[in-house]
Amino acid sequence: MGTALGDVLGLAAGVAISPLPIIAIIIILGTPSGRANGLLFTLGWLVGLFALGAVMLAIGGPAAGSTPSKPAAWVGGLKLGLGVLLVLLGARQWHRRPPAGAEADLPKWMSAIDRFSPAKVLGLGVVLSAANLKNAPLTIAAGASISATTIPPGQKVATLALFVIIASLGLLVPLGVFLIMGERAKAMLGNWRGWAARHNTAIMAVLFAVLGLKLLGDGLGILLS
Repeated sequence: MGTALGDVLGLAAGVAISPLPIIAIIIILGTPSGRANGLLFTLGWLVGLFALGAVMLAIGGPAAGSTPSKPAAWVGGLKLGLGVLLVLLGARQWHRRPPAGAEADLPKWMSAIDRFSPAKVLGLGVVLSAANLKNAPLTIAAGASISATTIPPGQKVATLALFVIIASLGLLVPLGVFLIMGERAKAMLGNWRGWAARHNTAIMAVLFAVLGLKLLGDGLGILLS
C-alpha cells in the first residue's frame, strides 16, 4: 500500500494546486452562507474525485493483469495518452497567458457564486474536481495506478481515499483557516485569492507541462519495460 500511495503522491499534489477551485472556495467563504456553502463545495469536490477514482478501480478489476514487478500494459498506454493531453494543454495555456503583471481573466460564473443555491454549490464542487481538464486526467491516472497494483481491494480503496485527501488540501486549508478564524480570516484569504488570480494561467501551464511529462515518462517506462 505504501508503494501504491507513493506512486500517486505527485499526482495528488498536482490536483491540490488548482488555482480556480481555490479562488472559488475563497469567494464562497466570503458570502453570507460561507460556512455552510464552503462545506458543501468541499464535499462535492471530495465526492467528485473519489467517484472518478473509484470508476478506474472498478474498470481495472482485481490486479488488472499486473504482476508484482510490472504494471499492466494498459496502465502504460493510458498514462502515455494522458501525458500527451496534458503537455498539449500546457502549451495552450502558456500561449494564452496574460502580459506580465496582468491578472488572468476568470470565468464569468465566478461573479455569480454568491447567488448560487446550495445544490449548485455542491454541483460546482463535483464539476471542478471530476470534470476539470487537469484534475480529471490526474485522478484517472492515479486510479489506474492503484487499480493495477496487486494489493487487496480494501487497501486500494484506502489508498484512493488518501489520494483524495491529499489532492483536496488546496481546499481544505482555506476552509480550515476560515472555520478556525472566522471573519478574521477574510483578509488573509483575500490575499491568497488575489495571488492565485494573478498567476492562475502560468501555474496551470507549468503544472500541465510538468505532470504531462511525468505521465509520458511513466507510460513509456511501463510499455518499454
